[in-house]
Amino acid sequence: MWQRIKDVALADVNVLARGGVKAGSVDSLEELLLEADFGVPVTLRLVEEVKRLALRGAIKTEAEFLAALRSNVAAALRSGQSDVALRMSAQAPTVIVVIGVNGAGKTTFIGKLASRLKGQGKRVIVAAADTFRAGAIDQLRVWASRVGVDFIGGQPGGDPAAVAFDAIDAATTRGADVVIIDTAGRLHTSDSLMDELKKVVRVITKRRPDAPHETLLVLDGTIGQNAVAQAKTFATAVAVTGLVVTKVDGTAKGGIVVAVHEAIDAPVKFLGTGEKASDLEPFDADSFAREVLEG
Repeated sequence: MWQRIKDVALADVNVLARGGVKAGSVDSLEELLLEADFGVPVTLRLVEEVKRLALRGAIKTEAEFLAALRSNVAAALRSGQSDVALRMSAQAPTVIVVIGVNGAGKTTFIGKLASRLKGQGKRVIVAAADTFRAGAIDQLRVWASRVGVDFIGGQPGGDPAAVAFDAIDAATTRGADVVIIDTAGRLHTSDSLMDELKKVVRVITKRRPDAPHETLLVLDGTIGQNAVAQAKTFATAVAVTGLVVTKVDGTAKGGIVVAVHEAIDAPVKFLGTGEKASDLEPFDADSFAREVLEG
């Protein structure tokens, strides 16, 4: 992406240094950022900042231009709610609910997160509250076995809220530190499934008034601006406390991470970069800004 910005948007860096940003260059920069799924609000703000710095004479080289763009992408990710650390309850168990649409990678993320927490010395239980698909229950059971954590699962077609309730009970009884609850992949346009998700959260809160401690929304990084629409709908239904963006290794459109954060003011907590249990990166705004621009 940075090579394209240099080739297309910065045909004459000296023009920037003289405070005379070419209209064509600005248009090209806007186009590139939009193509990378930064979204309109973020893109316009980034371009305006570049123009402002150019007029001040603060940008005289390509390196300075890249540094300015990178700094402003990182600043956008640090604005508003931006604490990347998982919220851990002082009183065990910490309850983490994972939500998102089918195919986003929720179950795989849960397996990776469980592995990560176990590696930190925590006892973890994963719960399959996705009772709509028997395959989802089996998939999470396989992940639990693979990473060596406890598993709680209901019957296919059972009450997802009951599974969540039982999982918290089991975690309390067994002295677990964390319980991670998988929910059914649901279309963000389905009111009935959204109502079911609300019920799961209500039941969890009845069992533990301070829970869930985290509600993490998993989004597929390859679907572009549809991720923004999904995020807004889920955030309307439940209080999303963190974002997980998967498949970022397979897309050059990493700007969607910035666009979604901006859309619902929730911190990005993890990036999924592959299929292995270790392919989960805690989010770092500076590193991400550097990688999304420079590749």
